[in-house]
Amino acid sequence: AWVIPLLPLPVIMSMGFGLFLIPTATKNLRRIWAFPSILLLSIALVFSVHLSIQQINGSSIYQYLWSWTINNDFSLEFGYLIDPLTSIMLILITTVGILVLIYSDDYMSHDEGYLRFFVYISFFNTAMLGLVTSSNLIQIYFFWELVGMCSYLLIGFWFTRPIAASACQKAFVTNRVGDFGLLLGILGFFWITGSLEFRDLFKIANNWIPNNGINSLLTT
Repeated sequence: AWVIPLLPLPVIMSMGFGLFLIPTATKNLRRIWAFPSILLLSIALVFSVHLSIQQINGSSIYQYLWSWTINNDFSLEFGYLIDPLTSIMLILITTVGILVLIYSDDYMSHDEGYLRFFVYISFFNTAMLGLVTSSNLIQIYFFWELVGMCSYLLIGFWFTRPIAASACQKAFVTNRVGDFGLLLGILGFFWITGSLEFRDLFKIANNWIPNNGINSLLTT
């Protein structure tokens, strides 16, 4: 499951190195990059469907890949959490992403920014996949920032057009306000529950519901 968000990255890195080391050849052969982009996202779709099938008869899958311990009272585990909702979102993101890539290959074929667009949209897919598989609120915030950055780049893709430049500036300001609100919400969750892990938050919520102890601030 952890490999799903990383699958689009090899193409992004290859295009980046190609543009840096051999820009002329990379641009001349730019349309070949659509195939590996679509292929890797299709593999991610297959993995997502497999995880969804596992969820039908199984339970949520959780695994942490790295633990960050500040002191004895606070430790944060970075990993992934797969539950039925996550598996559905993975299928949705990869399916829509594949359709966008297929359509964009022809639509953007004569645009000078063809490669740049595929880098942006592939990185957007990576950020979205990382967002829905996050196991804690810190990861959610990190990947949400990446999603916002990619949205800014895509909205302002044709930055030479005044309307596109204006739209991406508005999106940037709006996202900053929303991100600040999200950060306040995350800090509020930590203040109330003492944890940022979804597993702990789910347990706390399940314990509060039978006892009618749901905090009005938390539910808000």
